[in-house]
Amino acid sequence: MEAENDQTAQRMEKLEAMRAAGRDPYGPKWERTGQLREIRRRFEAEPDETAEVRAAGRLAARRGHGKSTFFDIHDGTAKLQANATLDRLGEEAYADFKDLDLGDIVGVTGTLGRTRTGEMTVWAAKVELLAKSLRPLPEKFHGLKDVEQRHRMRYLDLIANPEVGEVFRARSAVVSRMRRMLEEKGFMEVETPMMQAIPGGAAARPFITRHNTLGMDLYLRVAPELSLKRLLVGGLDKVFEINRNFRNEGISPRHNPEFTMLELYEAYADLRDMMALTEEVTSKLAVECTGAMKIDYGGRALDFTPPWPRIEYMEAVGKATGADPGDEGELRARARGFGIEEKGLTYAALLDEYWGALVEPEIEGPVFVVKHPVEMSPLCRAHPDNDGTADRFEVIAAGMEIANAYSELNDPLEQKRRFEEQAEKHVKLRREALERGEDAPELTTDDLIDGDFLHSLEYGMPPAGGLGIGIDRLVMLLTGQANIREVILFPLLRPQAEE
Repeated sequence: MEAENDQTAQRMEKLEAMRAAGRDPYGPKWERTGQLREIRRRFEAEPDETAEVRAAGRLAARRGHGKSTFFDIHDGTAKLQANATLDRLGEEAYADFKDLDLGDIVGVTGTLGRTRTGEMTVWAAKVELLAKSLRPLPEKFHGLKDVEQRHRMRYLDLIANPEVGEVFRARSAVVSRMRRMLEEKGFMEVETPMMQAIPGGAAARPFITRHNTLGMDLYLRVAPELSLKRLLVGGLDKVFEINRNFRNEGISPRHNPEFTMLELYEAYADLRDMMALTEEVTSKLAVECTGAMKIDYGGRALDFTPPWPRIEYMEAVGKATGADPGDEGELRARARGFGIEEKGLTYAALLDEYWGALVEPEIEGPVFVVKHPVEMSPLCRAHPDNDGTADRFEVIAAGMEIANAYSELNDPLEQKRRFEEQAEKHVKLRREALERGEDAPELTTDDLIDGDFLHSLEYGMPPAGGLGIGIDRLVMLLTGQANIREVILFPLLRPQAEE
């Protein structure tokens, strides 16, 4: 730290000296021939050693040889070598160049050619300082490796670790291609509110905020589902949103309180249509991002080739527990033996605990998990078999949920009944939690039932299929990242402790 402070002090002295000499250390707009990657590709395709190029980037390395200095610049897309000499720049400009620090952002004008060893190089006629770096970059060979600091100082992570930028370029490509595929299929992109009077669409603990002018509490959305379904009622029959959701719950390698989802709805469709769409979209993305349908993810072999296998939820829980999954009493009796605390859990929540502990982690996938108990899916139609299960699937790959889809419930009276039943259970569980001295969200029955949504259904919502895909987790699979923080530019972190 002391060495860094000394270097910062030296750079500040240089900054003050430049300003005293009338030089601006933070220049205006600077026209480039293109990004360094583009410049390199263009020269590889059509070598022209007479054309002028204007390249820019961060000074990353320098190798001095008296009156000639080779140096590297990076711009986040590629590295390019350049060469400055006393003869080409002149004495004063060459001295100014030699006074630059690693990390400074520079513009280089010259012609592009190759050295005797074949290295592509800009023969610089001019080097201009565009932005002075007042802090030294991480040491070249050790770089920025501390995971906490990498996530906290993502800007420095991107400078020090070029492969990080490639992950986020891949993420951008996934979102862009996903959007184009849906638009080509006639889906319309929409936006729905992030602040909601009622936190509906998913069973999750919301973040609460306050609108001062209206004098009311609002919730950051946990899901956009109810708003999007209102659009189906209104006649927008193929809609999607690439949205940010917020859930006031745990943080883990697979969970961030703020996350990105693709959510879509198609009128006159059902679960089978959503299966076909999910297979098509994700398998194409796998090929475009990795070059293959089959990929290795942390030693797990994932095969995105359609059609994907299907497994039944209750059957899988039964195999894993050795119990009858329909016998709530038996599941509760066995829970502690599997390290599950069953107190305060509804039957649906208990099943979910078993699923998360014993079944999901073992699935390679991707697979469709089907026929969940209907009480786990209050917004979903009953399965056509009328066996107490929902017409729903989840996609599990590498032991984590990637997608969730329904044949949507459009019966307003049945929807109201389910909402009321779900709300009563939440209020009961909250009361029991408070009696045990535990913290619990202050949600009443009125908070949990979106009356306007029920009102909209009474005008008639067409039969529909709905699908949600977790973009963060999908990008994790396609880029080989084990932690969700590696695919979110600015993950939520605790405030850094003062030293």
